[in-house]
Amino acid sequence: MKLSSVYQDTKVGPPTYADQTEVARALLRAAPERMVWGSDWPHPTERDQKPDDAMLFDLIAEWAPDETLRRRLLVDNPAALYGFPHH
Repeated sequence: MKLSSVYQDTKVGPPTYADQTEVARALLRAAPERMVWGSDWPHPTERDQKPDDAMLFDLIAEWAPDETLRRRLLVDNPAALYGFPHH
């Protein structure tokens, strides 16, 4: 499952998207080996105001405060999913 597009379901909005943080954490707790992160750039669903990609990326530290979990989300799981070599 790709963790992305928090801006589509938020009621709180930027910069924290706080209402989506617990959703992301719950998904990561439930199946950390099946999660990947994506920015959804260029955000085709958002016509008027595009989200800040750097801000969205920074949310990963809140969703996955553990470095091992972040590596899994950003490196290991995508490598396994797409067959990329990684070290």
